[in-house]
Amino acid sequence: MAIEFTLDPDQRRLRAAAREIAHDVLAGVSARTARLASPEERFAATRPAYQQLVEAGYLRKVLPESAGGELRSTLDLALIAEELTAVDASVALTLFAVTLGLAPVVHAGTAAQQRAHLARFLTPAGTPLAAFALSEPGGSANFDAPPPAEGVRTTAVREAGHWVITGAKKWVSNSAGWDGTGPDLMSVVARTDPAAAASTALSVFLVTGPVSGLSVTGTPDTIGHRAHSTPAITLADVRVPEDNVVGEVGGGLTIVGSAFAPAAAQVGVFGLALMRAAFDHALRFAQAETRGGPVPIIDHQAVGYALASAKTRIEAVRSLTWRACHALDTGSPAGRELALHAKVFGSETAVTVITDLMQVVGVDSYAHEQPLGRLLQDALALPLFGGSNLGLRRRQLHAMLRQPGYDADATVSADHTAARPPANP
Repeated sequence: MAIEFTLDPDQRRLRAAAREIAHDVLAGVSARTARLASPEERFAATRPAYQQLVEAGYLRKVLPESAGGELRSTLDLALIAEELTAVDASVALTLFAVTLGLAPVVHAGTAAQQRAHLARFLTPAGTPLAAFALSEPGGSANFDAPPPAEGVRTTAVREAGHWVITGAKKWVSNSAGWDGTGPDLMSVVARTDPAAAASTALSVFLVTGPVSGLSVTGTPDTIGHRAHSTPAITLADVRVPEDNVVGEVGGGLTIVGSAFAPAAAQVGVFGLALMRAAFDHALRFAQAETRGGPVPIIDHQAVGYALASAKTRIEAVRSLTWRACHALDTGSPAGRELALHAKVFGSETAVTVITDLMQVVGVDSYAHEQPLGRLLQDALALPLFGGSNLGLRRRQLHAMLRQPGYDADATVSADHTAARPPANP
């Protein structure tokens, strides 16, 4: 089988349309929100742009056909994510956090749960939000550890036909909603058996907004993604119907893993997008600026080599993330490993490349009037969120390497049906 990354005509049209809507709707959003003082004000100011994306059908475009949306593949999602993130990472992250928040009901929900909870997200109107509430204050890298080291301390107790959820969450995109009462739908990971092993201790619950018992306890003023919302919230005796548990009670670990495998590859795409935007700016700068010399600075070897090195790494990240997305789409047993590599390599390479490109532009890149500082600030988050590279993602790769019979060549094998021992998500 030939190895190639040729987009089909539909994908080329999808990419072109996403690039057009990004420039029509998202260009200028970061400049407008930068003038606002608080994270709450900045997030609220993105709502008109987010609504325009929804009305243009982009929430439907990032939800799979199996759930009533229009998305054909993880690779198609990557194409949209690259174009939107390259123009405004904050609004793009709000949109893609919705897909993560809906992942449990999309991939593991019953037909009744899908009918009840997905309709508002499939209608191209309004500003619906969803959230995936896993992370907690103090960190959740050990979310799958047994007591007393558990990272998930939120509990859910069955009571009179309901589940009662109590705990705290932090760094959860969209979890406050637009007005502090929670998103339209929140998938909450909670412990249903505090004494059980992780494989049977966690469950995922669907909580609809407005959420009675939700309080916003703070909103971090983040270094990057300045107009995106990742608040700290508490859940005090939040009651949900008994049938709002996704899958089996105690089956949450598998659901978390299935949601975060594609999300890992998408973080690699976010890094790709930020690098591409930085490279485009630095290249135009180098082609136009002489910096007081006789020729444009691109004619100087040092500048040319720096740009060439940056482009090499951008292409490497694009190839790896596309391979990861393709492997996930085809059900390859190597899909999860490739997604983890895409997340780690793509996120860390983005920080390095953008830093190097700032040296091409020089000290002017340190000013807010230039985009490179903002792009670097956005990139700094990528090794940390979506499962931090040090605390979680490398640990997951390490666990794969330790498995008996681990096959290092499986990532290049043409056999997509070969079995590989499962790893904890």
